[in-house]
Amino acid sequence: MSLVTSLIYRRRSRLFGRLVQEALALYGVEVPAAAEIGPGLLVYHRGFGTVLHPFTTLGANVTLYNGVTIGRADPWVPQEESAMRRVVLEDGVVVCAGAKIVCKSGVLTVGAGTVIGANAVLTHSTGPNEIWAGAPARRVGMRAPNQGERDQGEHNRGRWGSPQRSEGAELRGQGAHAS
Repeated sequence: MSLVTSLIYRRRSRLFGRLVQEALALYGVEVPAAAEIGPGLLVYHRGFGTVLHPFTTLGANVTLYNGVTIGRADPWVPQEESAMRRVVLEDGVVVCAGAKIVCKSGVLTVGAGTVIGANAVLTHSTGPNEIWAGAPARRVGMRAPNQGERDQGEHNRGRWGSPQRSEGAELRGQGAHAS
């Protein structure tokens, strides 16, 4: 577990909560105590620039890259008057670098195993195992149902949960036709 991830889990400590929040701020990470974080959170690149709204729920095994923002689409409206209720990221969601997930009204739910691409701006709910990209984000593909699952003990996994192949294996597969 990385330092930033362990700090995120300790941010509700009665004794050290404020100190932990300040330590996270040094990394540019803002995760309010009210945000609900499930087990197995994975934060890459120390989460630099990551901001979560207090009404955020992260499921199990969620992956966040740096620069992720999860919040309201109407920050100029006082919180009490906002139509936004909550943003929910279900189990196994991957949010890539610079992605923004902003809720306009009600509850925005990102389905289990969904990938939100780098710099995408997602403004509405998704289904499970979808791949979203663009600004505004639109569905660009689907994942295999088990790709969203992360084996905590296995480190030989590539991007999106697929097994990594060595360059040698790729070259051997090409035979004499390699150029």
